[in-house]
Amino acid sequence: MKISVLGLGYVGLPLAAAIAKLTDHNVQGYDIDSSKVNSIKQGVSPIDDEQCAKDLKEITLNVSDESSSLTDTDIFIVCVPTPVLDDYMPDLTPVIGAVTEVCNHLKKGNVIIVESTINPGVCDEVLIPLVEEKTGMKAGVDFDLAHCPERINPGDPKWNVYNIPRNIGSTSAEATKRTADLYREFIDAEINEMPSLKTAEATKIIENTFRDINIAFVNELAKSFDVLDIDLKTVIDAAANKPFAFMAHYPSCGVGGHCIPVDPYYLIERAKQSGFDHKFLKLAREINNSMPAYTIGLLADELNEFARAIKGTKIALLGLSYKANVGDIRQSPSLVMRKELHDKGAVLTVFDPHFPDRSNVDSLDEALEGVTAVVIATDHTEFKSLTPEYFQSKGVKVVIDGKNCLDKVAFDNSKIAYKGIGR
Repeated sequence: MKISVLGLGYVGLPLAAAIAKLTDHNVQGYDIDSSKVNSIKQGVSPIDDEQCAKDLKEITLNVSDESSSLTDTDIFIVCVPTPVLDDYMPDLTPVIGAVTEVCNHLKKGNVIIVESTINPGVCDEVLIPLVEEKTGMKAGVDFDLAHCPERINPGDPKWNVYNIPRNIGSTSAEATKRTADLYREFIDAEINEMPSLKTAEATKIIENTFRDINIAFVNELAKSFDVLDIDLKTVIDAAANKPFAFMAHYPSCGVGGHCIPVDPYYLIERAKQSGFDHKFLKLAREINNSMPAYTIGLLADELNEFARAIKGTKIALLGLSYKANVGDIRQSPSLVMRKELHDKGAVLTVFDPHFPDRSNVDSLDEALEGVTAVVIATDHTEFKSLTPEYFQSKGVKVVIDGKNCLDKVAFDNSKIAYKGIGR
């Protein structure tokens, strides 16, 4: 079969490479970003994914930025982003655009698989009617539409596209099984056949909403325990030795990435359309969205101890990525902190080894030259080993550890004013 993957980012590119590597199907990758396509043609991964980079060196993947490459496709897999707008309303424009393009090439017997994260009901209420209107074909009769929510964890050395279990729903039980069997060809993990499209859609939403709620819980505890003068990380580590009914989550300067800070809004908005108000989910989002400002507030408090204000003070922001050791800036709380520090008049140096083009200095040493305070926004390996002695050699007086990744005891025994999140 010819399988076309639309969208060659963190979801689509590893998927296309895996299918091409482990099956006999003809795989076609399609993306409107010509620079991304050119990079892949040269065997270079445009995303920060070690497994994908390795796969691209072992295979030749057909990719194109021309929609004509989708002609004669049997199975279309949609892997485009699903962001939120500035007011946090879900933006289905990329998904609708990709499926509209599929309609230009759809033939009877074809299958459309959506991996993009969508709220429950989008397949039945938006995508199937769209395809039926544009093609005159009937879902479940002339074509099938399936949903297999993506599960990608960038930078994870263990879990990748080959071994993460998946959930799949489609227009019928038979269509679900056919799609599941395709995934079983290249994934060595459980492929769970869901009873409907809507239940499949809901799985991804609640996975990430679950994490968002638990992170919000510990982020609020961080604020509380700061007032109570209790080290929250020590408490969480102790609670985690309970062998059942507890799952450790840790506070930080904010929640980033394409999933956790986005997906809850999809469920919030869809439930609102049906008359239900997700108060708990909205509160969790409010708490997590507050953490970058809270972190900058900690910085301001520590600088006040030295009779300094943020305005006019040279401050280093270390890390732009939303998580450690990956070059992924999507929804990163560091970007919010960078803007707030800039708006408050800080003399700001920014350094991230994964984003040299977005850093305004070339090295860590240069980033810390002459600075009074440091905010660690990403727990990259390069930052986790930093010591009080190193900071003191640079004249740093204040360190705000937004990821709780440094040795707190060592800093408590130094002349550096150290403050973590809930520590």
